[in-house]
Amino acid sequence: MSKYGNKSVGYSGYIFDSLAECRRYQELIILENNGDISNLVVHPRFILQEPFTHNHIRERAIAYEADFCYSEAGKTIVEDVKGFKTKEYLLKRKLFLFKYPDVNFVEIAS
Repeated sequence: MSKYGNKSVGYSGYIFDSLAECRRYQELIILENNGDISNLVVHPRFILQEPFTHNHIRERAIAYEADFCYSEAGKTIVEDVKGFKTKEYLLKRKLFLFKYPDVNFVEIAS
């Protein structure tokens, strides 16, 4: 159990951070099977800042891992199922929105 009260859930070969995230995956699978969405990816990673070297010290990239990414009507949709928004999440969300302005970002409240 996480510090926010969520239990990890295993389903269809994936580990989801919450039951709400697992349920959303099940909904998205139905939509994909019906042809409403395509190219569903679970836990896609997006680079927010490339790695770099400063004063001979290598700094790692900053990445954001969303819950889901898929195509709908020719648009790329990125979803995150959220019950609690940490400061780290809010910062990465802001960086994501700046770097990927053409992607539709959707938060699903759990």
